[in-house]
Amino acid sequence: MRDIVILGSTGSIGVQALEVIAANPELFRVVGLSAGGNNLTLLAKQVRDFSVPIVGVGSGAQELKSALSGVKVIDGAQASEQIASLTCDLVLNAITGSIGLAPTLAALASGNKVALANKESLVAGGDLVMAYGSEKIIPVDSEHSALFQAMSAGRASDVSKLILTASGGPFRDRQDLSQVKLADALAHPTWSMGPVVTINSATLVNKGLEIIEAHYLFDIAYSKIEAVIHPQSIVHSLVEFKDGSTLAQASPPDMKGPIAYALAYPNRVGGAMAPINWNGKQSWDFEPIDEKRFPAVQLARRAGALGSSVAAIYNAANEVAVAAFMKEEIAFTAIVDTIEKVVDKLSASAPSRIRDISDVSAIEQDARIYAREVLKKG
Repeated sequence: MRDIVILGSTGSIGVQALEVIAANPELFRVVGLSAGGNNLTLLAKQVRDFSVPIVGVGSGAQELKSALSGVKVIDGAQASEQIASLTCDLVLNAITGSIGLAPTLAALASGNKVALANKESLVAGGDLVMAYGSEKIIPVDSEHSALFQAMSAGRASDVSKLILTASGGPFRDRQDLSQVKLADALAHPTWSMGPVVTINSATLVNKGLEIIEAHYLFDIAYSKIEAVIHPQSIVHSLVEFKDGSTLAQASPPDMKGPIAYALAYPNRVGGAMAPINWNGKQSWDFEPIDEKRFPAVQLARRAGALGSSVAAIYNAANEVAVAAFMKEEIAFTAIVDTIEKVVDKLSASAPSRIRDISDVSAIEQDARIYAREVLKKG
């Protein structure tokens, strides 16, 4: 029996993780949950369904306490950090955004292993996170889970290249992106995800973030990390070895697979997802990313190569721009334009290394302030 803590339990990854756990009660027990507080009804149901003894919430604590007799409720901005510090076998961090960094660090500082679905933890604070050791992190993103699995077939010193796959989002075949509307960007053709991640997929910022994430997770140079469009989203990533062989991890586009793998690692959960149907014809396509239409990937590579502080700038600027787009205040193409302007402006004065989480907060604050100035100027 493995004791699990889930941060961001009411989001897409959190909900699917609980579905995996519900289907395997003999393997997992939920000992703590946290959520921002936007869906208290669902959070309360999760606590009751899984008999969770302690829960953290960013807002709405009084309402939650009234609904949950006998359950300890922690509230406030640091609630997820406190839940992440509970004694357990694994903390699944499914929080969206750079606010997930502090809980990741809290979990690691407490000696817990982390199943990491919060890519911003590595993008904004990769040096801080990886200082605890790569063996403490199990990736949950489908791409990084695929790399993690494929790399187990050889030695890290034999890896010559990592290849991340991207669905291409809803606009992979659309040439003119100037008139994209919010509803268009939220209509992902393959995956069902939260709105921010879906928009990041549409701009391919998500793939840029994943390149930075892969750099930290696998300690490999940016020059050895590539990304390609794979519309079917069956091959989730590939590892090329120095002898010329390439290993791929393939499965249907279902996040329950990588979630279950992270929860049970090094074991596998039976029936976590449906396998590929090999009785039907299969056609898998791969093509290079059009960097003129989707400049976010190359921009992320440049930001990451300049250092962890610039990667944090990239991420923070994106969060501001995406929030503005979701309010329909800016055009779709302005998202990456804004990121580039902020990176260009602030990278020269960015610190060469990040010492602690207060450095990350200061860097992100500067990036957000300048991003808002850019957006205000139109």
